[in-house]
Amino acid sequence: MGVITSLLVGIIFGIGLVISGMIFPAKVLGFLDLAGAWDPSLGLVMGGAVLAGTVAFTIARGRPRSILGFEMKIPQSTTIDKRLVGGSLLFGIGWGIAGLCPGPALVNLGTGEIKAIVFFVALLAGMGIFELIERRR
Repeated sequence: MGVITSLLVGIIFGIGLVISGMIFPAKVLGFLDLAGAWDPSLGLVMGGAVLAGTVAFTIARGRPRSILGFEMKIPQSTTIDKRLVGGSLLFGIGWGIAGLCPGPALVNLGTGEIKAIVFFVALLAGMGIFELIERRR
C-alpha cells in the first residue's frame, strides 16, 4: 500500500510541477532574474507550497504514525550552522545555473532532455561525494 501511495503522491507532485511551470528552466531563471525580466509567478507557487507544508508539518508533529501507519520522521533540529548555510548556497547556485532543482529534474528526465540528464547525473555524483565525506567523519 505504501508503494502505491508513494507513486500516486509522486505523480500528483509531478503534475503540480508541470502545471506551475517549474519544469521549464527558462521560467525558473526568469523568477531568479530580479534585476532583469523578473517573473514573480513562481513566488505564488512557492508560497502555496510553504503554506501547505506548514499545515502538514503542524498536523504531523502531533501524530506518532502517518495515516498509512508508517513512523513519522520529522526533523527535530532547529540549528542553523555552516553546513546548512553552505548546502543552501550550493543548492541555490546550482538552481540558478541550471534553472532546475531535483523535483523538476526528475520530471524532465522523462523528456530525455540532455540538460536534465546532465543535471541529474551531477546531482547523483554530489550525493555520492557527500556520503563518502560523511562516512569519513
